[in-house]
Amino acid sequence: MMDKQVLENPHDPFLESRAPATPFELIDDPAGWTRAELAKTNAWRHDLTDLEIDDVRSAVAGLSADGVNLMSLGRDDFPLPHLVNTLRDIRQELLYGRGFILFRGLPIEELGKRGAVAAFWAISQHLGDGVLSQNKRGHVLGHVTDLGHTKANPSQRGPYSNEEIPFHVDCADIVGLLSLETPISGGESRLASSVTIHNELLKNRPDIVRTLAEPFYRDRRDEIPPNMEPWYKLPVFNYHQGYFSASIEPTYIGSAYRFGPEFAMTITQKEALAAVQSAAKEQSFEMGFQLGDMQFLNNHVIFHTRLGYMDRDEPDRKRHLVRIWLRALSGRPLSDPFYERHGTRDTVERPGGIIGSDTILNAPIDRE
Repeated sequence: MMDKQVLENPHDPFLESRAPATPFELIDDPAGWTRAELAKTNAWRHDLTDLEIDDVRSAVAGLSADGVNLMSLGRDDFPLPHLVNTLRDIRQELLYGRGFILFRGLPIEELGKRGAVAAFWAISQHLGDGVLSQNKRGHVLGHVTDLGHTKANPSQRGPYSNEEIPFHVDCADIVGLLSLETPISGGESRLASSVTIHNELLKNRPDIVRTLAEPFYRDRRDEIPPNMEPWYKLPVFNYHQGYFSASIEPTYIGSAYRFGPEFAMTITQKEALAAVQSAAKEQSFEMGFQLGDMQFLNNHVIFHTRLGYMDRDEPDRKRHLVRIWLRALSGRPLSDPFYERHGTRDTVERPGGIIGSDTILNAPIDRE
């Protein structure tokens, strides 16, 4: 194991509690939690206090009206005096600590759905350094609901169905979700530490860890940046400057074969992805997802999934989450393949987001 003094990161407040991540060795990282450990604590949850709710209430007053452009409002527009220091600490916990947080207590009925979305936007501005597009249409607020899609269609994506989604990550440093409507049953959100998965696989199947550290072809699913291929390559397990990061997208990896036989997974790669899913299920932590909950997680150290669900018949009562993708300029160092998804390290300030040929960022407050 490398000496701890080798790891120097001015942004990381947890340097004393981690060791540098060395390829194909056990990783000592605060994000390496187990399901059993989390079951003993509520440290992963922040219940909003009355004063913090007052902050939010004041910050979003008037923002539920028609015509409000959230894109014009940033961190400085939401001072949140009683909440700001807590959000600063939570941001550090997201980037370098446990890797996720659940906020509970947002008064949806009082704020209304549009006011709740504005509150979600306000809190997100303090946790990230700008929003990222979630599709080629430039949506920085995504409305996750069943649109009758299926992930089996290579031009569609799983969040817009009621199907179970395999453990995966999103294309951002931080992904946030706000619960506006819950289903009749199912739809549970589950998280797993990719650090713990790496370590468990290393103990039992080190050959699989080496496979996962090699590039996997991934399908862009017809959302192609200008002058780039409809596919890209990125390992599942990555090590860079003493930090571990993971990225798994089974649906995007699984459909890359449509570009030719050389893009199809090998038998070894299929076995490796199945092993990750199995380990994630074994270590997954389900926190519950109530109306008004806001979940934020670090995609580089957390895999997440959503179970299948039974929805309501009324269109306005169907399961509805609002999603935001955030970049964090002071986030953990990332290897070159993360940047090469979008360009190069010289041309991309921080990798993330989905850009098409004519993408313009916009923030739709209402479900389409």
